[in-house]
Formats: sequence, structure tokens, C-alpha cells
Amino acid sequence: MKAHIFPGQGAQFVGMGLDLYENHSLAQELFEQANDILGFSITDIMFEGTADDLKQTKVTQPAIFLHSVILSKVLGDTFKPEMVAGHSLGEFSALVANGTLNFEDGLKLVSQRALAMQKACELKPSTMAAVLSLADEVVEEICDSIEGIVVPANYNCPGQLVISGDVEAVNEACEKMKEAGARRALLLPVGGAFHSPLMEPAREELAAAIDATNFNEPNCPIYQNVPTTAVTSASEIKNNLMLQLTAPVKWTQSIQQMIKDGGNSFVEVGPGKVLQGLVKKIDSGVETASATL
Repeated sequence: MKAHIFPGQGAQFVGMGLDLYENHSLAQELFEQANDILGFSITDIMFEGTADDLKQTKVTQPAIFLHSVILSKVLGDTFKPEMVAGHSLGEFSALVANGTLNFEDGLKLVSQRALAMQKACELKPSTMAAVLSLADEVVEEICDSIEGIVVPANYNCPGQLVISGDVEAVNEACEKMKEAGARRALLLPVGGAFHSPLMEPAREELAAAIDATNFNEPNCPIYQNVPTTAVTSASEIKNNLMLQLTAPVKWTQSIQQMIKDGGNSFVEVGPGKVLQGLVKKIDSGVETASATL
């Protein structure tokens, strides 16, 4: 069974989506619609801005969403997902791909999510760090042992976990992780502590926007970051999405469940190949590819 997977923040690059815009009238139409919805020309930043311009959360998140969703739309009838999943932000792209959200509502939610996260980041200095070559349980135990807020945020693949929280607590955790045998425990260049309790103000703001948005019944299951199992009910999808900002991204567990449920070919829809690499580390026996026109 073919699974379609959608990347999150970090997959962006200058020039992303330009080939779609130049070669497909539908893509051009959707990008122009996005400029109107957002109230600024995101295409200018995506196609010819600087890496720093593109790195702003309010730009990055809609940019990645647009690349993924517009690519899936341009694929037309050849795009028939049987199961979908998205990494953090990518979950919104996946929900447009399986018909739960329409394009406009999906983009509005992503924009609101980005702005809410930006605001939450400014309330308190916070950060994230990547921990390599340490068992998940050890990372969890060390986080639990530290005063202050530090939690596992992204279960990316076995031996690669991202932690998130207060700057001091994350730094202390990194030292303890190295002492416990981590190959690396490295601070990430991010604006704040995503997928941690410090995102609670953003979660509340986004939950209100999600609640006010129409969700359709999906045309195929989505494996969401919070429950990691197949979800096919619009109301359940809505509830899980409201929890996502303060809960960890359980990518390893989601992919393992998709494989258990028959997923044997994973197609990444959007910029980059990060997710394909993670899937191969989770299970080297499955096929991976990028969505191409």
C-alpha cells in the first residue's frame, strides 16, 4: 500500500515551488490565491527571497504547506492517497491531501499556527536540541529528572530524538545526555520550544481557530502525530490537531503503525527528502521516493 508523507519546518529552500508556478496554470492560480489569503507576497519570498527571509516562522510554515499541497494538486488524478501522515506542520498538508480540509482553510490555519507560535516563542527564552544515539527511554528519564521544562518533542527515528523546553533546562539535559552516552546533543537554530508545554498559549489560540473551521470526513486514514494510529473521523482529527502543538511528534511510532497496517511504499510530497531518510532508518525494508510530476 502506498503512503504519502508531508514534511514540516526545516525542509524549506529558496526557489521552492518556482518550477510549479512557471509550468502549471493551476499552481500559479493557487499561489496567487495564497498571496491574497496571507496578505503578503509569499511567492516573492519563496522564489527569490533570502534564506533568512524564508526562515521566519510566519513565512516558513505557509511556504512548506503551499509547496506540498500545490504539488499534490498538480499531480491531479495520479494522486490517490491510501494513507497519509505529516511531520508536525506537515499534518496540515496531509489533511488537505486527504480531503479533510480545503486549501483555503488549511492555509489560514497554518498561517494562524505560525503567528501563534511566534508569539509564544517571544514570551520566554526557549529552545530545542537534537539527541543522537541514545535510547528513547533514557532521553525520557533524563528529561524527567531535570527541574524546569524539558520534554521529548520529536521522536524522529530510533536514535534520533529532539528535546524542547527552557534554555537552561535544555542545556542541562544536553550535558546529562552526553554523560549517558549520546553521540551528540546539539542545540537547534529554532525560535522556541515547539511541541512542549511552553507552546500552551499558541495551542489555545490555534484550538479556537481549529474549532471554528469546517472539517470534512477524510477520504483515507491519517496517522496523526498525537495518537499515531489511523484516524478516519473528522471530529477525532480535529481534537488531535488541537493537542498537537504541546504534544510530541511521534513520527517513529506513526511510521511503524503505517507499516503494520500495510504501508510498504512511502512517497514524500513537498520540499526535501528528510522524511524519506527517517523512514529508511525506521525500517530499511520499505520503498521511499519523492512525489514527481
